[in-house]
Amino acid sequence: MAEKNKEGNFFARTMKRIGRWFREMRSELKKVVWPSFGQVVNNSIVVVASVIVVGVFVWLFDAGFTALLGLFVRG
Repeated sequence: MAEKNKEGNFFARTMKRIGRWFREMRSELKKVVWPSFGQVVNNSIVVVASVIVVGVFVWLFDAGFTALLGLFVRG
């Protein structure tokens, strides 16, 4: 039976893998194109406005269905 060639003990191999992971992560983060402050503000405004609009629609439908259900229950 052929065994894997393991260099060093478990701790040394694990630390080597963790170090390699951090180096690769740092390399990938350098490739990211980060948005400008203006883009972040603009996108945040769009998200907040969208949440408000959807919330208003949900509230209106809920109020309408509650009133409709009230008509059926009462009479």
